[in-house]
Amino acid sequence: MEKGTLIEFWQNGERRLAVIDRPEGKKHWIAIDQRNQSHTLHPRSIAYEVSGQTYLPSEITKFLEEVKPLLEPSSLEVAWELLVEDDETFDPSNLASLLYSDGSPPYCYAAYYLLSEDKLYFKKKGERYEPRSAAQVAELKHQIEVEVQRRSQQQEFMNRLQRGLAGEQVQWQESDRSRIESVERFVLQPDFPVRNAQELLATLGRPQTPQAGLDLLVDLGWWSPHENLFLRRSQIPVQFPFMVLEVAQRRLDSPPLDLDVNRLELTHLKVYTIDDESTQEIDDGLSIENLTDGRQRLWIHIADPTRLVNPGDELDLEARRRSTTLYLPTGMIPMFPPELATGPMSLIQGKLCYALSFGIVLDEVGAVSEYSIHASLIKPTYRLTYEDVDEMLELGVLAEPEIASIASRAELRQKWRQSQGAISINMPEASIKVEGDDITIGVLEDSKARQLVAEMMILAGAVGARYGQEQQIPLPYRSQPQPELPSEEELLQLPAGPVRSCAMRRCMPRSEMSITPGRHASLGLDTYTQVTSPIRRYTDLLGHFQIKAHLRGDTLPFSAEELQQILLSVSSTAYEASLVERQTNRYWGLEYLRRHSDEVWQALVLRWLREDEDLALILLEDLGLELPMRFKRSISPGDRLEVRVSQADPRHDVIHFREMVKQEAQAAAI
Repeated sequence: MEKGTLIEFWQNGERRLAVIDRPEGKKHWIAIDQRNQSHTLHPRSIAYEVSGQTYLPSEITKFLEEVKPLLEPSSLEVAWELLVEDDETFDPSNLASLLYSDGSPPYCYAAYYLLSEDKLYFKKKGERYEPRSAAQVAELKHQIEVEVQRRSQQQEFMNRLQRGLAGEQVQWQESDRSRIESVERFVLQPDFPVRNAQELLATLGRPQTPQAGLDLLVDLGWWSPHENLFLRRSQIPVQFPFMVLEVAQRRLDSPPLDLDVNRLELTHLKVYTIDDESTQEIDDGLSIENLTDGRQRLWIHIADPTRLVNPGDELDLEARRRSTTLYLPTGMIPMFPPELATGPMSLIQGKLCYALSFGIVLDEVGAVSEYSIHASLIKPTYRLTYEDVDEMLELGVLAEPEIASIASRAELRQKWRQSQGAISINMPEASIKVEGDDITIGVLEDSKARQLVAEMMILAGAVGARYGQEQQIPLPYRSQPQPELPSEEELLQLPAGPVRSCAMRRCMPRSEMSITPGRHASLGLDTYTQVTSPIRRYTDLLGHFQIKAHLRGDTLPFSAEELQQILLSVSSTAYEASLVERQTNRYWGLEYLRRHSDEVWQALVLRWLREDEDLALILLEDLGLELPMRFKRSISPGDRLEVRVSQADPRHDVIHFREMVKQEAQAAAI
């Protein structure tokens, strides 16, 4: 190149023009730009050389002013339409002649500039250019349109996002959902980074962490500050599919024909339903009948949802998918659509209800001497709470002697089970309720009313399993291996109550479910199945399907092999639901303690978790909460102390307590 040659090169991503001044060494050139700055350039870094004329650095600005009016990108489309059919290559000077009818340096440079900026009509081939085919141009135009639309949607989304973060009411678009759901996935699965979510957080100037993602969703009002991440991470459905709701409505509007045409009418019996006041799915009721020979027959009536559900229909399959009603402090997630579960499936006071009734006569020691099972019609007389029944038993209400009779039968039955090896473990249980922003925690007392109902439900399960075993019906039988309990001497060394029960509880193996009957050690029963909650436990519903079909003389809806396969699936889902319940209760328990960190709590040391690390399990007696605590002194199970929360972080499952010395506790109480 000779001195004065005008060249283009790139610096920091920008086009620059300069004039060659002199060579530098064997390969480099010194070039001077319009600001009189020098640049050392390798030939490879020179993008274009203006030929046909030499320039001074001071003339570069004038040259660019001549070029600027020529840079009209739309002119390239005209040139492409003229050249596409020729399928020949050309250089910038050829294009300059075509576009401007002028091959002078400014026009050649303008043509080069347009070609180098173009990504649509032409592509470079060596030092020359060739037109793209019509199909290629059409595809590139489509891609550009899609990209423009994507960028536009992204900008509109960012505008809505900023308005939402500013507290404005935002009408989210359907296209926004996938973007926000990417943040949800990032929060719920922190071990699997989500690029879209991290890019969004970075754009907003927030840390690219799951916690920052959670904060964003809360700030937008997309999630609540106490969003149940345990539930969201699970496979448990919260909403019912439209098809299931449609079927439920049809069953409400036009119930199917009752297969049990010979239902036993028991509407003459006084039927008591006993539940918590908040219970909406009422699935059991109790009666007692005086027989002519002086004996009494207990009646345990269980709601009959199979009246409205057929094996394999939409309602059955959805209930199977859910496996159980989920009870959370914030409310329940039902197994059946609420309109059915709390309506015609439930045993509602004063209404004619369908039931599966277990008639049972106990002998003088509490063993079952007679029993029968019937599809029935009943009319619940009273809806009572546990507190109502406890009060009636305490006061000995003469107007309702049936309650006392049922209670005495329950007590007799409990003693019989204990004689058969039943193991009673009574631990305080927290009942956590969340309404709006308010959290309340109460302790469920093991009252006479609760014992009465529990004993009757166990009795119905024992009779249902006995019927299944005698008739060789495959049912979801529950069994439990015999535990290896501490010796009597070891147990007597522990304080009676929660500490001793806790030691026994540690030794209890998990119950098992199978189509084969087996002994249930802690209940003291040779065979047992759960049949008393068919509205809210799918395995109970299976038991009803099987027993009712056998009572009618019909073919069983599920063979042993089919039932076994269903149980495997349902057990897995039920375990997940149980885990979500425990995790959610713990979260709200810790949140309650966080809000009451200034309170002093009475604590009972239950046992060591890791004695070598000074970590023990304590029971907050006023709340029924069992939590870990690290001690800085020697303690023993059964010790009582006063503690205060020093740190509580429910989102990260962190709880720390500080033991109060006597003076601090007294000061806190003032």
